[in-house]
Amino acid sequence: MSELVIAPEVAAALAEGRPVVALESTIIAHGLPFPANRAIAADLEDAVRSGGAVPATIAIVAGRACIGLESATLDQLAERGRAFAKAGATDLAVHLARGTDAATTVSATAVLAARAGIRVFATGGIGGVHRGDGSDVSHDLVAMARTPIAVISAGAKAILDLPRTLETLETLGVLVLGWRTGELPAFYTRTSGLALEHRVDDIAELAAIARVRFALGQGGILVANPIPAEAALDVATIDAAITEALAAADAQHVTGKRITPFLLARLAEVTGGAAVRANRALALANAQVGAELAAALVDQRATV
Repeated sequence: MSELVIAPEVAAALAEGRPVVALESTIIAHGLPFPANRAIAADLEDAVRSGGAVPATIAIVAGRACIGLESATLDQLAERGRAFAKAGATDLAVHLARGTDAATTVSATAVLAARAGIRVFATGGIGGVHRGDGSDVSHDLVAMARTPIAVISAGAKAILDLPRTLETLETLGVLVLGWRTGELPAFYTRTSGLALEHRVDDIAELAAIARVRFALGQGGILVANPIPAEAALDVATIDAAITEALAAADAQHVTGKRITPFLLARLAEVTGGAAVRANRALALANAQVGAELAAALVDQRATV
């Protein structure tokens, strides 16, 4: 794929068999305002490095799929923000052919990372089935089913229909593993009441399961990592805020790709910034687990 441009640091790590963790760019361009978005971009990469892995933030820049971004490009992504389109996996061909700029969502990041040979991707929360409309399903779920990558996430975004999202993941054949939990996390909170079939407490075992899964050619894994307890929000507070945000979206006829950033911005406003702080904390926790998993995968390859 000629449009795939792998940063020298990332290319060297992959060639030498060192751990690499993919990071999405939508959180930078569309998730947070400037300069908070630039700060989280740096913090996520630092969290991966502190875990002994190389970060590979992914975005489409001038029609090139960039696997790993230079500091100047991260600055541009943060400062220009909404000038970058929001690209899912299905949009990649359009942006690559037209030479346009786009921040990558979970689905696009997963596809491009796997194409580059990266097997671990840390994000905040995945998309899923939207509340009230069972036919409105994020392509994140399909992409994970098809793509050999482990996605570290604090569950699906809490604005979604979590029971139907979990059912859809099962239907599509995505392996869902609870990282030190027996429940699907609910993004801003640690529990959802939705039991998971598989719990994993040891990073070596997590890596072993991932290795076998990828060897079988069965597609992706969702590693559900709850938000740190100290950063979790009160269940009643966040549920009330989500209800208000959904009502506002309905009143303003916000749909499609616009709805998630609209709802997240509304939650930030309604919670007085608490939702943003929680989002930052869970994203950093996922980056740390991602680095641990990537390192464990490399260690196991070395001993085989």
